[in-house]
Amino acid sequence: MTRLPIPESIRFIKTPARDAVADNRPVEELVAEILGRVKAEGDAAVRDYSARFDKAELESFEVTPAQREAALANLDPQTRADTEFAIANVRAFAEAQLASLSEVEVEVRPGVHLGHRNIPLERVGCYVPGGRYPLLSAPIMTIVPAKVAGCEEVIACLPPNAHEAMIAGCHLSGADRIFRIGGAQAIAAMALGTETVPAVDKIVGPGNAFVNEAKRQVFGPVGIDQLAGPSEIFILADHTGDAEMLATDLLAQAEHDTRTRVGLITTDAALAEAVLKEVDAQLATLSTAETAGQAWRDYGEIALCPDEATMIAYSDIVAAEHLQVHTEDAHGLSKRLRHYGSLFIGTNSSVVYSDKCSGTNHTLPTMGAGRYTGGLWVGTYIKTVTHQWLTEEGVRQVAPPAARQAASETLEGHRRAAQLRLDRMKVEA
Repeated sequence: MTRLPIPESIRFIKTPARDAVADNRPVEELVAEILGRVKAEGDAAVRDYSARFDKAELESFEVTPAQREAALANLDPQTRADTEFAIANVRAFAEAQLASLSEVEVEVRPGVHLGHRNIPLERVGCYVPGGRYPLLSAPIMTIVPAKVAGCEEVIACLPPNAHEAMIAGCHLSGADRIFRIGGAQAIAAMALGTETVPAVDKIVGPGNAFVNEAKRQVFGPVGIDQLAGPSEIFILADHTGDAEMLATDLLAQAEHDTRTRVGLITTDAALAEAVLKEVDAQLATLSTAETAGQAWRDYGEIALCPDEATMIAYSDIVAAEHLQVHTEDAHGLSKRLRHYGSLFIGTNSSVVYSDKCSGTNHTLPTMGAGRYTGGLWVGTYIKTVTHQWLTEEGVRQVAPPAARQAASETLEGHRRAAQLRLDRMKVEA
């Protein structure tokens, strides 16, 4: 799974039976076909692929205001209250993040003024997966931060067969327009634009292998948040670890998908063996055992490390999407970790809280991408762009070295552009 060397001192109590990256079957050709047809045929191609892949015959893709209101009216009152609770938390955290983003204006030398502005993206597309279950938290995580960031228009796409409650979730989260389009054809429609779906500036949100590949292929003219693979959870634990709790948290994430990667990294051999037995025991009574059990069998692992330093080193190699810390000094150890998508410090902090409603975003880097990026946040929807302005004194400061450097690089046009201003100010380079 990892491209980095694994410490030889680690002993694996359980290893994955399969490789999540190698098992990602090539879908490039089909996605390229979909993109090509949507570009050429627009709505007609989207309609054809919706019928082919989602078995949905739709005359109109966009959810009407009446349909949005109906979905909201049909939403169970407690579900609505819980959804609004999650929205409030995600919004509060996004607002706090936004407040931390400062604009800059600085005079680096006399007369040389440099700065940057934070400008919200004009139109973003949020892909909301249907999945095995109605993931009501999914639209919250992508749409709410976009609205907090100040995006002018937020487009949501979700599969035609997605639960009606998902429409209500998109509506409550603040989507300006909602389309019942799923899969690679949704990414194509948002990236390229069709007769009814406007082209967006950036596409965010997780999806299956086809959605991921479509995001990869459209990237460039259109921005994307990240290329997200199957979900991941790893837990760091020492002798204080609770086998029942560890197994419960691992299986909670494993039930997402049969390709979820789940792992325990521990310094305690007895705990490793206890978790191995506890997972099997809990699978016997877990209603989602068919999915969670396959994920555990195929991609689950338990790594036994000789010491805490090795445990930290291996964790940083894995760079897990979700990383829980169940150790005696969880806060102290957490400060020594560098690579992860989101961190859950102490036994009270379960991934499930972030997945659903606590306020941090659950759209996170996978497949080792946590080594170079974080997850979705309000800054995803903002571009930071620089500017400069110079007084005559500023020109006197920077033009001479700029002209000399251009001359040394034999870029005569550059030299002339720098020299022109000096000449008009009657200043020699």
